[in-house]
Amino acid sequence: MESTAILRHSRKDALFIGLTATHAVLLLCASALPVNPLPVVALGVWWNSNTISHSFIHKPFFRARWLNEAFSLCLTTLLGIPQTIWRERHLAHHANRCWSFRWSGRLALEISLILGVSTTLGITAPQFFFTAYLPGYVIGLTLCSIHGHYEHSRGTISHHGRLYNWLFFNDGYHVEHHAAPGLHWSELPRTRAANAPTSRWPAVLRWIDTLQEAISLNSLERIVLRSRRLQGFVLRSHERALRELLSGLAPIKSVTVVGGGLFPRTALILEKLLPHARIIVLDVSLESLERARPFLGDRVELVHAAFDPIVHGSSDLVVIPLAFQGDREALYQSASGRWLIHDWIWNVRGRNAVVSPLLLKRINLLEPAELPCER
Repeated sequence: MESTAILRHSRKDALFIGLTATHAVLLLCASALPVNPLPVVALGVWWNSNTISHSFIHKPFFRARWLNEAFSLCLTTLLGIPQTIWRERHLAHHANRCWSFRWSGRLALEISLILGVSTTLGITAPQFFFTAYLPGYVIGLTLCSIHGHYEHSRGTISHHGRLYNWLFFNDGYHVEHHAAPGLHWSELPRTRAANAPTSRWPAVLRWIDTLQEAISLNSLERIVLRSRRLQGFVLRSHERALRELLSGLAPIKSVTVVGGGLFPRTALILEKLLPHARIIVLDVSLESLERARPFLGDRVELVHAAFDPIVHGSSDLVVIPLAFQGDREALYQSASGRWLIHDWIWNVRGRNAVVSPLLLKRINLLEPAELPCER
């Protein structure tokens, strides 16, 4: 890192100062924007609180104390959140101790600024204040609450997705941040812990994991088992995607299908598309394998075991299901052969084909020559 005469830690913090100014301009012009200003307010509160404001708490940007105090007041006014409270609560969280409210002259000034802005907006722009600013502020605080909850609901968890960490300035490196709270935000990726608990979702979307557990993919598979019409639909949609991805590949002599029990659509399609390949269906559930057996021919071997990339990853083709339990990002990083990975439609890797927009699903094909580009 390289500091300057004004910036204490890094020239990169100048970006945060510029973005804060941009955020302020957007809010000032929000009522004149051609789009509904409510999302601008809500997303601004959530995004700034978890990027600029959060970084400023740990490493104030400026050498001069008065500049840090002025910038803190600017954030208070911009976000409608007293930075004294935000800072004390957050540092107490890192110290693993309870936070208790303390009144101070600084806090009184911050609250006065927030009330002054709200009163001025309520008088001069009542429609904007009551239909956009106030509800947007509440939504922004709600997003912050969801974000903070799911960062720690099952222990401290990181999200290493590149897009999120680009947009949120490495906020996803949460395990790494807790290990070294004083580390500058730009250095967090260098400390990435190989064994850090991770989620495929950013914190604010991590409730999707809970929803998926409540409405499990296995329960949806059981519905497919009861309907020939649904079976036909999933077979047709998956065959179209698999045929597209397998075309032009070198001959495949062995296939390992992970978690292919219940209705084994992938194994059924690969029996058809790869008539000379040896196919193994690997599943930890004996019940699922027993359900799958009547659908499959003698050429398919059913194996009751958990997937081990070292033991089972040497097949010419490895197929990973959407319901795979584990770190999917780690799978992409560790794949060493030709792997077909079923994923959500918005997760695009390597060569890929959409299974069905209705199923929100695509299949990504990773080939050995492409793997270094994905890492």
